[in-house]
Amino acid sequence: MALTTVPDRETAERIAHALVEERLAACVNLLPAMQSVYRWKGKTQTATEHLLIIKTRTADYPAVERRIRALHPYELPEVITVPIVAGLPAYLAWLDNPDGTP
Repeated sequence: MALTTVPDRETAERIAHALVEERLAACVNLLPAMQSVYRWKGKTQTATEHLLIIKTRTADYPAVERRIRALHPYELPEVITVPIVAGLPAYLAWLDNPDGTP
């Protein structure tokens, strides 16, 4: 599972659709606007951002990262992964083959 934050809904939708349509992700959840507080270039910043939760396979992560970097407006986008260590077996099977049925 990969995570990224973006500045607006339009960017979130563009990245989500690209990843799913290009079969780099089985599903992308777009969470509504939230406040982020972070340090950037020596200053504390506050920004409204949207969070994308990207369900992808480990083997596809390098391509997911490249695609996000190509579509992302930030100089340094957040792109991190969190391992999925367990889950409903049928759902995990679908993540591996979203065009099929478990």
